[in-house]
Amino acid sequence: YRDLLLSVRKRLKAIAEGKKEAAAIIQTKAFTDAELLREVLNTVGKPGRLGAGVRCVVSVSMLTEGWDANTVTHVLGVRAFSTQLLCEQVVGRALRRQSYELNEEGLLNVEYADVLGVPFDFAAKPVLAPPQPPRRTVVVRAVSPDRDALEIRFPRVLGYRVDEPEDRLTVQFTEASTLALTPSLGGAHAGPGSARVVDGVEVRPSDVRRATVLYQLTRRLLYRHYRDAQGAPEMHLFGQLRRATRRWLTHHLQCQGGTDPSQLMHPALADMACDLMQPGIARGCVGERRVRVTLDPHQPTGSTHDVHFRISTAAVRATRSDRSHLNWAVLADEGDRALGRAVEEHPRVRSYVHSARLGLEIPYRFESEARRYAPDFVVRFDDGRGEEDLLHVIVESKGYRGRDGADKRRAAERWWVPGVNRHGGHGRWSFVDLGDSHASQADLGESLRRALGRMAEGGRGPGRTPSE
Repeated sequence: YRDLLLSVRKRLKAIAEGKKEAAAIIQTKAFTDAELLREVLNTVGKPGRLGAGVRCVVSVSMLTEGWDANTVTHVLGVRAFSTQLLCEQVVGRALRRQSYELNEEGLLNVEYADVLGVPFDFAAKPVLAPPQPPRRTVVVRAVSPDRDALEIRFPRVLGYRVDEPEDRLTVQFTEASTLALTPSLGGAHAGPGSARVVDGVEVRPSDVRRATVLYQLTRRLLYRHYRDAQGAPEMHLFGQLRRATRRWLTHHLQCQGGTDPSQLMHPALADMACDLMQPGIARGCVGERRVRVTLDPHQPTGSTHDVHFRISTAAVRATRSDRSHLNWAVLADEGDRALGRAVEEHPRVRSYVHSARLGLEIPYRFESEARRYAPDFVVRFDDGRGEEDLLHVIVESKGYRGRDGADKRRAAERWWVPGVNRHGGHGRWSFVDLGDSHASQADLGESLRRALGRMAEGGRGPGRTPSE
């Protein structure tokens, strides 16, 4: 530590002798040893500063929780470890990759770290690997406020729900639906107001309210004639069946010879009444199947304003200032570059963005597993409705690979786009698939031009999806 401070002071003096500014600083301010050391560490490798000559910074800390330094190249164990697992964890925290960029072969470059003084049963021979220079990178971000007019906003969809068509019951009772309840049918009775005995069951009219008769008869009708394929009663029809039963009791039940509606509490008479009512109740569907989206409650809307990440210059291309809200477009392969040129040159395109790290994801389900995938491009397009009502076009350029390809496309066409359009709070959306995974990348630009041309001519209809 003392040697470092002496070296710093000598370098500071040398700088002061050659630069009047540094000499003035030294004369006007007295630096403590701690301030000098902090200044050195803050300016490591910066020409003309105190830390310009420093080539290595050594940390004497324990590599425990919280460490994520990807520039550690040497690990030296100077004290005993309590367990083998602990020393392995320490080394594991030091072996963070410096770069996740793929090389020309599409693989990650091999990286090594020197581990000294740490016992390993599986330790291999040391490998001498010269450090590789880092690739030049750029920061992809929104150019604000100069390009805020080109911002693209999108919904952050977590899932879907479906409103099925509503079951509607229509009632058309006829003379054949009428039940004449007579003493011979309803059972013996001793006189008006007395108890009636029906198959050994004693029923007193004063003990049974009309609402009870209505409820029990409706329940009997539901359980007898309205069950689903699994045999469960369709409880959502109870309200409509209750109104139909009330109508039948009022207009199509004839109590003769001192009989009373309470006698319909008997199972045999209740079944007879249900069998007369059921043919007069027709069942149909009202409405259509509607897809609705469930948005993220914490962040329902995403935007190009939120994009900010660093990437290698080999995978990006500068964007036109009148076409993209971002300063760089992630166009890694020839297909993406062809699409980028086609989008920027199209006269009806107002703005576009590549979906890399954008946050736009389409949920779908493959077999029993819930998954999400990101499409390739989002384009704001003038399809004839004016600048205030632009169409957002999701462009899938590379096709769908793997066994879940059909599920991805179905989710985009039949679930995501219709659900977002029905939501109404994020503008109009459409979906374009430019071909399968075997399509030529050179033809993607022309395919996109033709697809956008059909939209401009109204061939599909503004805002409609292929499935509609």
